[in-house]
Amino acid sequence: MPEPLPITPNASLRRLRAGELALGFGVHHLRGAAVPLLARASGYDWLFIDTEHGAFSVQEATQICIAALPLGVTPVVRICAGALDEGTRALDNGAQGIVVPHVDTPAQARLVAEAFRFPPAGRRSWGGPPFAYGFRAPAADIAQAEINAEVLVVAMIETAEAVANADAIAAVPGIDVLLFGTSDLTADMGIPGQIGHARVQAAYQSVAEICRRHGKVLGMGGVYDEVVARAYLALGARFVLAGNDHQFVLAAATARAGLLRGLA
Repeated sequence: MPEPLPITPNASLRRLRAGELALGFGVHHLRGAAVPLLARASGYDWLFIDTEHGAFSVQEATQICIAALPLGVTPVVRICAGALDEGTRALDNGAQGIVVPHVDTPAQARLVAEAFRFPPAGRRSWGGPPFAYGFRAPAADIAQAEINAEVLVVAMIETAEAVANADAIAAVPGIDVLLFGTSDLTADMGIPGQIGHARVQAAYQSVAEICRRHGKVLGMGGVYDEVVARAYLALGARFVLAGNDHQFVLAAATARAGLLRGLA
């Protein structure tokens, strides 16, 4: 019998554990094996494969995940709130991380943390091909412990309730990142789109301190203004969603069109 293969490391999780910045490339419209190649070529560390708002099938999302594994670009899938089974299917089929939106309470955080790790750390079921090992995994007890250590579990902070409960959410073992969904947070606060508002700044400051106290990572999503982004990065945000595919295409295509029309 061939020897087992080593586990594919979660490069972004290791960057975060070292205190380094991990930049995410949002995937909403793109499909296919070229996606992680594009992300790597443009300097990104992880993919944010958005099955909450993107029209992905499981097949499409996981094929992108599988293509990313040998490239060192971490495939992370955002599922729909409450659809934890979607997350376990993604992990069984190539994903290395799961983002769960609208985690407002510590009870929800515990369900999230337990869903995506094998016993005794959680209640994830063992099944599906071991993509993390290129199909040649070691014994189940070894594989489950190693996979548990390489899975990135992200809870999104998107409401005032979540901010108020952030200390208890961060205290839950197995939650690695508290990721602000800044756009939804502003809507919940009644100040839609005001990502630099004093109340949003206060929320970031509070959760940043909580993350430091509990040894968790602060995440930033929905912030594309340079001045505001600089302020939240200064607070310690390290798991950062830089933008998504349609924003990148629109920005580059618009700039190019403007240049050529100007030349003409």
